[in-house]
Amino acid sequence: MRIEPLTCALGAELLDVNLGDAVRDDDLFNSIYDALLRYKVLFLRDQDLDKLSRRDHMAFAMRLGQLEDHPMAPSHPDAPGLVQIYKTPDNPPDRYENAWHVDGTWRETPALGCVLRCIECPPVGGDTMWANMALAYEQLPDDVKRDIEGLIASHSFNASFAAAMPQEQRLAMKDKYPDAEHPVVRIHPETGEKVLFVNAFTSHFVNYHKNGRVRYGQDYNKNASDLLQYLISQAYVPEYQVRWRWKPYSMAIWDNRSTQHYAVMDYSPCHRKMERAAIVGGKPF
Repeated sequence: MRIEPLTCALGAELLDVNLGDAVRDDDLFNSIYDALLRYKVLFLRDQDLDKLSRRDHMAFAMRLGQLEDHPMAPSHPDAPGLVQIYKTPDNPPDRYENAWHVDGTWRETPALGCVLRCIECPPVGGDTMWANMALAYEQLPDDVKRDIEGLIASHSFNASFAAAMPQEQRLAMKDKYPDAEHPVVRIHPETGEKVLFVNAFTSHFVNYHKNGRVRYGQDYNKNASDLLQYLISQAYVPEYQVRWRWKPYSMAIWDNRSTQHYAVMDYSPCHRKMERAAIVGGKPF
């Protein structure tokens, strides 16, 4: 296996390797995982169904941990736990995806990472971008780092995926997936890096309203909102990003604890069919 870094910030392509071999080869799997911790997102080409079956796709991801389902996307009928992210011209509302986000921060335990394979994609367009949120934190001004130390933020399924649902259905989903609270700066449990941990699912800070920050209610409404939007916008910085152009049977493996990603919505009226195994993570701290 050869490793070719793609940017100075994050991302590397794995060459001369079949991911299916890593299901059974401990040394190869460990080399891939070491590379994942270092580069945060890994890419592979030519991982077709003959080389890597859907069962092998799941088996590789399960070496990282237990698979999780998704309330808004079905699993493949032949591979429970392999979520189908199929975007078609027939259902325009279902095509919404263009937001910088971390998968599942509306859960108490957001995903550890994901293993995603492209089954069908447009001839051009439909790229995905990732951002290094450890680097984003590292590059923050010192006064901002001081200001966000100890802050906790709320992350909402109700205000994102469920927002367009009828009220009764939305409230039922809120009961099932109540808003989760996570530190604004989390510690990566394996690398020890500090990671900026707010994204499109983040609705507000829950402990901003304290003496020293707030004199009157307008301070909370204005200052907290502006600070949150500033922090969310750090993922937009090109120097923190890598962009991947999909081809059929290309793959991406990413560390969901230290990155954000953005699926570029520029390929109408084409199809884009992806299959994703997400791995259950731990409670951020």
